Amino acid sequence: MASSEISGSATPPIAGDAKSNASKALPNRRQILEKQIREHALDIELYLELAAIHRAEDRPLEARRLLQQALQLNKNDLRVLWEFEEATLARSLQQFREVSDLAARLHTAEVDRELQRAQLDWANRRIEVCRARLERDPTKVNLRLVIAEALYDLGMFKEAAEELQPCLDIDALSPQAYLIRGKCLVDLGNELAALSAFRAVAMRRAVVAPPRIRAAAMRAAVEIAERLHLTLSVERYKHALDAAEQQAKEPSQTV
Repeated sequence: MASSEISGSATPPIAGDAKSNASKALPNRRQILEKQIREHALDIELYLELAAIHRAEDRPLEARRLLQQALQLNKNDLRVLWEFEEATLARSLQQFREVSDLAARLHTAEVDRELQRAQLDWANRRIEVCRARLERDPTKVNLRLVIAEALYDLGMFKEAAEELQPCLDIDALSPQAYLIRGKCLVDLGNELAALSAFRAVAMRRAVVAPPRIRAAAMRAAVEIAERLHLTLSVERYKHALDAAEQQAKEPSQTV
């Protein structure tokens, strides 16, 4: 999951000539801001604008360093803290993607170790940032989904399932929460309970899950039912899977 998925602050893409013009303008503005920061070191707005330019230029490490300086000036500025966390996440994700691309081309023990390190860092940074944001605002229960996914990636299946508990009773969050819970239960060896979780994703009438999530749940349910030789259930789940996949292909579906 990308950092914008955690924050909900993804920057919309710039299309066509506008993107070209923006990319030409950014270096000049960056130089101006760097000079202004040297002259007005206490102006937090300058740091925020320059950090945003670094992020736009796919330079999260530079953005993070700059925002760390801003935090030293005012550690209580929540805007700076938020952007610092965003830059931290973006840098971790950037490293993970770079190493993943390298691992796809080179199959060496050294690259495999680096990929594992990048995976661990990406998971831990998500947990770190989301825990901090939840501490500042406990109402952001959706962040528990991100934490649970990161815990799952770390192989901490029991902890991930427990993290999801507050999300199960919230309609907007419950489909994804039950999906992750089901995956955790599979890895914990409790396939019958996992099957129940997957059914809760896709077959509850009171809460209609997005087609993509329903399809993932029913795909997993089919696999379990086949392993357990639940013939009638297999057919039922396959029918639900076909319906979800068909709906997911419809142009009106954006999830």
